[in-house]
Amino acid sequence: MSAQAQKPTEQKLKPKLFSVMKNYSKEQLVKDVTAGIIVAIIALPLSIALALASGVGPEQGLYTAIVAGFIVSFLGGSRVQIAGPTAAFATIVAGIVASQGMDGLIISTVMAGIIMVIMGLCRFGALIKYIPGTITSGFTFGIAVTILLGQIKDFFGLTFKNSPIETVDKVKEIVSCFGTLNPQALLVGVVSLAILILWPKKLEKIPASLIAVIVGSVMVGAFKMNVNTIGSLYNVSKELPHFTVPNITFERVRALVPNAFTIAILAAVESLLSCVVADGMIGSKHRSNMELVAQGVANIGSAFFGGIPATGAIARTAANVKNGGRTPIAGMVHSVVVLIILCLLMDKASLIPMPTIAAILFVVAYNMCGWRNIRNTIKTAPKSDIAVLFVTLIFTVIFDLVVAIGVGMVMASLLFMKRMADVTEAHAWVDVDDEDTDPDNILLKKIPQNTRVFEINGPMFFAAADKYRYMLSDKNIDVLCIRMRNVPAIDAAGVEALMGIVKRCERHNVKVVFSHVNEQPMHAMEKAGFIEHVGKENFCDHIDTALLRCEEIESKLRSA
Repeated sequence: MSAQAQKPTEQKLKPKLFSVMKNYSKEQLVKDVTAGIIVAIIALPLSIALALASGVGPEQGLYTAIVAGFIVSFLGGSRVQIAGPTAAFATIVAGIVASQGMDGLIISTVMAGIIMVIMGLCRFGALIKYIPGTITSGFTFGIAVTILLGQIKDFFGLTFKNSPIETVDKVKEIVSCFGTLNPQALLVGVVSLAILILWPKKLEKIPASLIAVIVGSVMVGAFKMNVNTIGSLYNVSKELPHFTVPNITFERVRALVPNAFTIAILAAVESLLSCVVADGMIGSKHRSNMELVAQGVANIGSAFFGGIPATGAIARTAANVKNGGRTPIAGMVHSVVVLIILCLLMDKASLIPMPTIAAILFVVAYNMCGWRNIRNTIKTAPKSDIAVLFVTLIFTVIFDLVVAIGVGMVMASLLFMKRMADVTEAHAWVDVDDEDTDPDNILLKKIPQNTRVFEINGPMFFAAADKYRYMLSDKNIDVLCIRMRNVPAIDAAGVEALMGIVKRCERHNVKVVFSHVNEQPMHAMEKAGFIEHVGKENFCDHIDTALLRCEEIESKLRSA
């Protein structure tokens, strides 16, 4: 097999669209178009609501779904990713708009896009593999809970006194305003939800979401029901996205660099995690580096055409998958449909009842929550993994995705280091003639009389540094031999610990010989001047040669 053929899929900088079109069929086109229409219907109120929560006009959310959504689908590395405005950006965008205005937001988003393009070209997309599955499961379930809680207001037709953004505040508002329940809205929501649950059991070819939208709209229109619709809640301009160039100065760019990095990191992490979730749903493999490039270009385009920061939207991506979307065509159709609705059919789209949209998102939340995976994790995983999962879940609901991932990663990293420290050990070798010899003596060698051999197993890093400080417990020896064949990696703390052992040996006139030091530890020790200090002749490639070196040192000491 050629080297090119062995190259991992995720390393290809080739849009997924160009790959899937080779075997594209009419049947899949119908599914993609249908899924794109459904996702557009779902994306419409979400994009408007998220724009308002971000402190900008409702049309900015639609511009983002149109421009960024199309570019990500066209250039992206995922088959089913749907991009657009997401809740994770609301607080960040609102802060930038409040302090720097729309020009500041455009500059920040463009710089963030450039950063993401560079990240993709530098192959940073592979870093997603270092995010544990427990974190992915935790934030996915947390997002599902957030979606569900966010739709209770519209499903029950509640009238809020305030407009909360945070999930905890939404729960408080739901409890305090539950007395405003609208029975007619609840009826529309229940009927829509029943259609979404029961329809697929009878007719799978016609999406249940589409039927629910039609039935819900007819109910509200025909019976003149007092139910909120898209048109009754939002006043959206029909103006097309137009190219906008902000007032750019060096001082402004410099001041906005931190905001740009925040947007870039958040968009990169959320989009790649969305890709991971989508991969699990369709059994595919995304191209992470290409996805980063696409997200970067999409954010640049969105900013210049009046939009706000965009990233992969997990809920809309899940809705795309559940409604049959399997290629980027669905995402492109979604953007085109949003554009058509914006320009021509806003009066018709305005008839869609909000309880129906809420019911659709209820089903999306259920489908993406992965409760079976969480159940299996609880049954089989160690307690530490379960703790990481639930901490990530809770922080996603209470705070946001960024905080949840940050806390989850720190927690998972600390637990991983503890595990590595627990398995790292340094044990002494003894001569085969010793009565206390290890039963597995076939691995033992004949050790010179005044030599002690220690073998280190596991990575030598700061969390395990105390595991091998005791090596010179016996000072009545001439040579200490340290075997490192099972040390795959070492950090600065590990090198420092070894240097401390060598210096202690020097104070007691004990020579140190190393056996089988692997490439990374050898490079780290050489860089620290360790090899020069110990002497290159005292680094042997095999235990046999190391023991011969120990015997040679003992002979010299005896003759002296």
